[in-house]
Order: sequence, then structure tokens, then C-alpha cells
Amino acid sequence: MTTGKSTDTPQESLIQYPSQFPIKVMGLKMEGMVAAVTHIAHQFDPTFDPAGIELRESKGGKYLGVTITITATSREQLDELYRTLSTHPMVKVVL
Repeated sequence: MTTGKSTDTPQESLIQYPSQFPIKVMGLKMEGMVAAVTHIAHQFDPTFDPAGIELRESKGGKYLGVTITITATSREQLDELYRTLSTHPMVKVVL
């Protein structure tokens, strides 16, 4: 029995592009962290508005969570943004 659907087609994305996409970046709380994340966000989304950045310190104050919301236009854009953020020396985790 065949369904008429090919099993070899690429899986469709669950994200509809363009869309607002939040990304949480965590690292040591140090001067320049927010500026670095903002700079990277602008590289991948020229319309990025830093006014929407959310900051959250860890209980002990050693770490900083930075949530940015970018306009996602493709899976490739998101993959490259995650790679770029993840390899930055100030960044420990990207979610």
C-alpha cells in the first residue's frame, strides 16, 4: 500500500519565516558581553532592535543571560547565528 508521499523529501521546518525568534545567550558577566551579542545579532539581522534585549543575572552574579529576539528569515541564518554566538569567547551556552 502506498500513500503517494515520498519518504525522501526534506522535513519541513516548524518555523514559518520570517518570524520573531528569541535566542538566549549565557556567559560570564563581564564588560562587553551585551555589546558583543548585539554586534553579532546585527550581522545576521540588520533590523535587530537592541531595545528588546532582556538581561538576567545568575543568583551569585557570576553569569549573565542575554535574550535577544531576531527576525529569522531561514534555517541557514539561524544555524549560522547559533554557530557564531557559540564560538564567541565570552559565550558559554546558546539556547
